[in-house]
Amino acid sequence: MSTFADSLALNRRALVARAYVRVVGAFRSPEQLVADAIFPNLGMIAFVMLYRALGAPKVYESMAVIGGVLTTYWLNVLWGMGAQFYWEKQQGQLQLYFAAPCSIMAILGGMAIGGLASTIIRSMVGVLMAIFLFHIGLARFAWGDLALVFLLTMLALYALGMTLSSLFLMYGREAWHTCNALTEPVYFLSGLYFPVRVLGLLGQVAAAILPLSLGLDAMRQVLLGAAAQGLLPVRTELAALAAFSVIFLFVARFALTHLEHMAKREGKLTQRWQ
Repeated sequence: MSTFADSLALNRRALVARAYVRVVGAFRSPEQLVADAIFPNLGMIAFVMLYRALGAPKVYESMAVIGGVLTTYWLNVLWGMGAQFYWEKQQGQLQLYFAAPCSIMAILGGMAIGGLASTIIRSMVGVLMAIFLFHIGLARFAWGDLALVFLLTMLALYALGMTLSSLFLMYGREAWHTCNALTEPVYFLSGLYFPVRVLGLLGQVAAAILPLSLGLDAMRQVLLGAAAQGLLPVRTELAALAAFSVIFLFVARFALTHLEHMAKREGKLTQRWQ
C-alpha cells in the first residue's frame, strides 16, 4: 500500500519531469528562443518611444516597460497553460495524463515551472533592453519586497492558468477563440502601459478582479514609489493575490478531478473533437 510519502515522491518526480521537457524544449532551438525573447517586447518598445516622442514624464516609460515585461507571463498563462490540455488532446496524448498514477495538478505544476523558466529569460531581455537602450530609471526599492510581489503574482497567474486549462478542455475547440478573446481586454483592464487609475471607478473595479492588474500595480509601486499612481496599497494587493492563488488552486483541483472522473466514466473526454 502506497503511503503519503510515496505519493508525494511520485508527484514530485512527475512535476520535475514535465518541467524538464519544457525547459529543454525551449533551449533546443536557439533561433526560436531569440525570436520569442525579442518580438514580444516590440509592443513595449513602441509605447516607450511614443511616450518619449510626446514628451511625457519619464515615469510613464518605466510603467510601459514593467507592463511589457509582465505581458510575456500573461501570454504564457493563456497559451502555455490554459490551452495546453486542449492541444495535448488534439495530439492524442491527453489519455496518457489521465492514465498516469500521479496527480494532474503535478503535471500542470511542471508545465507552470517549465514555462516560467523560459518566460523569465524573455522578460529579462525586455529589462536589459529598457536599461541599456532607453535608460529607464527606477526608484530605490527593496529586493525582498520585489521578490514577494513577483512570487505571489506568478502563483496567482499560474493558478488561474490551471483553472483555465480545465475550462478550455471542457469546451473543446472554443479554447483557441477564448484565448484570443481574452488577450486584448486583459491588456486594457490591467493597465499594462498606463496607470489603472485613468480607467475611472468602473474600470478600477474590473481591474481589481484580475491578478495581473494587482500584481502589475504592486510591482510598479515597489519599483517606482509614489509616482506609480497605485490603485491600492501594496499590502492589500498582496493579500488579494494570496487569496486569488488559494481560490484558483481550489477551483482548478475541483474542476480537474471532475474532468478526470468524466474521462474514466464516459471515455470521450480524451477523444479528438469531443
